[in-house]
Amino acid sequence: MENNFLYNLFGNNVWFYLITIAIPLVFVLIYALIAILGELKIASWIQDRLGPMRTGWKGVLQPIAEVVKLIQKEDIIPANANKALFNLAPYIMFTGAFAAYAAIPFSSQFVPAHLNIGLFYIFAVGAFAIIGIVMGGWASNNKYSLLGAMRAVSQMVSYEIPIAFALLSIAALAGTLDLQDIIKQQEGGIWNWFIFGGNGSLIKILFIPFTISLFLVHFTSSLAETNRIPFDIPEGESEIVAGYHTEYSGMKFAMFFFAEYANMFTVSALVTICFFGGWQSPFGDFLNSPIMQSVWFVSKAMFFVFVQIWLRWTLPRLRVDQLMFVSWKVLTPVAFVCFIALSYWGLIK
Repeated sequence: MENNFLYNLFGNNVWFYLITIAIPLVFVLIYALIAILGELKIASWIQDRLGPMRTGWKGVLQPIAEVVKLIQKEDIIPANANKALFNLAPYIMFTGAFAAYAAIPFSSQFVPAHLNIGLFYIFAVGAFAIIGIVMGGWASNNKYSLLGAMRAVSQMVSYEIPIAFALLSIAALAGTLDLQDIIKQQEGGIWNWFIFGGNGSLIKILFIPFTISLFLVHFTSSLAETNRIPFDIPEGESEIVAGYHTEYSGMKFAMFFFAEYANMFTVSALVTICFFGGWQSPFGDFLNSPIMQSVWFVSKAMFFVFVQIWLRWTLPRLRVDQLMFVSWKVLTPVAFVCFIALSYWGLIK
């Protein structure tokens, strides 16, 4: 807490807590608009078309137009739906997505809540998404929504296993669950990032294949956690209409996708923290001031958001059996082997 810029500025009073909450919320709102525009424009670029061009210069105001449109749409609730759970589900989804931002360290001077179990906290609050999806699918009283919800649960629970092994491996390598400590152990330049084995002797070269493999396992599994292609089976509009949110309209419909975009940054931030030095500069102490640290962190995370969007318009959707095969027979065994190797490396380094 004593290293937090806002705490030093405002002290332990209500303004500190209000601003600490407001900054991530404003960031999420701005980021979501940028991500939606990126989704539209990157898809257009990949498919060799222009995309939205009429709303603002080159269509840059299209995300704002989409939000205004959704705000004005009628809020429809099915007659036989469980109204309380139906209305609550999208907010549960967003609560879990936004709660993760509390522990994300944007720089050495700013982290909304510096937790010594930050890695575990982010993994734990991600479970809110499962609750929201099941709640929305069941409360809709629609068999397609329920089927989409069940497919989502089976997918997300399955892919949490390799993610858990990946996070345990990083915890074993760093010897801590504190995200700030994990980042600080990767100081000194790009060669000391955990993707390259972290700080240590030349023997770490032997462990680089395991860290790279673990990164690929973690990033692939995170695509399934956020329901992105090729793991968008819960939505599967060509098979089950639109999945668990079939009966939703207006802003409640938008909240599900708002939570998805928020989760995209969360998993990208976690990859950045665990493998790519977090807010550390790739050049060591050069360009590593608190402001530049935030620039480095957001830039790295946004790169992985771009990759997620890129993959959506590149890969086909997997079948259910293929999805389960990838999780249980490919990613989980690889993650377990990497966990054993990196636990040993964490002991000897």
